[in-house]
Amino acid sequence: MTRVPHPYLDRPTPIPFAHRGGAADGLENTAAAFRRAARLGYRYFETDVHATADGRLVAFHDATLDRVTDARGRIAELPWKDVRRARVAGTEPLPLFEELLEEFPDARWNVDIKAAPAQLPLVELIRRTGSWDRVCVGSFSEARVAGAARLAGPRLATSYGVRGVLGLRLRSYGIPAPVRRGAVCAQVPETQNGVRVVDERFVRTAHARGLQVHVWTVNDPDRMQALLDLGVDGIMTDQLETLRAVLTARGAWH
Repeated sequence: MTRVPHPYLDRPTPIPFAHRGGAADGLENTAAAFRRAARLGYRYFETDVHATADGRLVAFHDATLDRVTDARGRIAELPWKDVRRARVAGTEPLPLFEELLEEFPDARWNVDIKAAPAQLPLVELIRRTGSWDRVCVGSFSEARVAGAARLAGPRLATSYGVRGVLGLRLRSYGIPAPVRRGAVCAQVPETQNGVRVVDERFVRTAHARGLQVHVWTVNDPDRMQALLDLGVDGIMTDQLETLRAVLTARGAWH
């Protein structure tokens, strides 16, 4: 267990994250999914954000509506009045991230910035709602995370993008590598392109820098157990009941 690097992470570890609210049921990133996660006892939610053509911040993973909704088109090219008509799995509307912050006041949110136009609306929303301790910003793109950090200042919790994770991995092998300052956690896959990312050395190096390690997206109970044995600080999953059962059996469901 690491020291607490930011108020966002001031709850007991290991932290269970509901990935897209629990994507296994097909209602990913909907208010219905997050309500279900909350009923199961989850308090850390993972989601994604895109900005519509008129600057509204939508909790949604894909750049287009095509895969999971009954509508078509790129979110960045559509106004909110059109996007709001789409239904995930034909039934559930897409929520604005602001609506989720309001509906779940006790939840903490791990937010993946999916495109650069979402940076400023997200930072402005966090600032306007005073949600500094409730949101951690991440992205595959180190540039997007660093851009949000520059806009927001040191109060914003951030994780590493791919470049930061690579730097941390190299440092775990004793190879000097640049690593962005100011991040509070490394959020990583267990493996990437067949190469192991998370092992004892990686976790130890992250902890030595005061960083928590959160692993995504883990749905197999045996892999959950193995990662917890390594000392990771959080697991993101689509299988909410499975992770809860694993943590409960270990006496680690808080």
